[in-house]
Amino acid sequence: MGFDLEAHRGGRALLPENTLPAFANALSMGVDTLELDVGVTADGEVVVSHDRGLNPDLARDARGIYVRPPGAPLVKLRLDEVRTYDVGQIRPDSAYAKQFSDQRAVPGTRIPTLRELFALVRKSGNTGVRFNIETKIDPNRPDESLAPQAFVTRLLSVIEDEKFSDRVMIQSFDWRTLQFVQQQAPKMPTAYLTLQRGTSTVALDKATPWTAGFNPAFHGGSLPRTIKAAGGSVWSPHFGDVTAALISEAHGLGLRVVVWTVNKPDDMARMIELGVDGIISDRPDLLRQVAGEKGIALPAGTPVAP
Repeated sequence: MGFDLEAHRGGRALLPENTLPAFANALSMGVDTLELDVGVTADGEVVVSHDRGLNPDLARDARGIYVRPPGAPLVKLRLDEVRTYDVGQIRPDSAYAKQFSDQRAVPGTRIPTLRELFALVRKSGNTGVRFNIETKIDPNRPDESLAPQAFVTRLLSVIEDEKFSDRVMIQSFDWRTLQFVQQQAPKMPTAYLTLQRGTSTVALDKATPWTAGFNPAFHGGSLPRTIKAAGGSVWSPHFGDVTAALISEAHGLGLRVVVWTVNKPDDMARMIELGVDGIISDRPDLLRQVAGEKGIALPAGTPVAP
């Protein structure tokens, strides 16, 4: 595999995140990978959503009123209930709206199912684009999603039924889900997400609830070595946590390094110069531009309407 140009949540700086309009835009533009997040509804449907519940900054009810925090967990709603919410326009007075002030609203947009995304890709005729699917599970909030094994079993069932197994990578901050993926679908690549700043999910001196019992202290305090021991094929750190030495160490272990979420051209260029294998970005349009300037072959677009 060459450089992996990934559209984060379909490219949420441009169009509503994790929606068919965003994914259609990314496919039309040309990306290597559609990055997305999934949850499972009360009736077992795998839906595309970054949040474990309805996001009060995104979801409006049938009256056009944004839901009140914290938003009902998807696992407690049936698909037909989820369908009643419009996620095509950011709540205007929110911090999210300030962060992505140029996002084009698409009122009337619904939370899609994973099957609908696969159908859109088939419609586009794109036989090469891949999927980087994140399981939205928080080990500290077990009531807000299916248990890890049940979640993975349901997700893999949809992927296999739709015949996309050879084009999917599963990523997660909750490494328990990745362990189950490796058991149930050993040929499917797993990407171990890490965050070492702010609300960190990993520590170098101990296991955390996120790391499925794996303790970097037993692996020289090295995240790449810990992920290799866990059976991962990709290390996916926050881009602010990587150095040339860490990337070299990961490569020496046979791991690919895909960083998130890089939106500024200078940072994109710096990551490419450091030798990362891929970048996840809210601005796939800018990433195409920077990658092209760095001599990276760009994926062809396959124009499609949602």
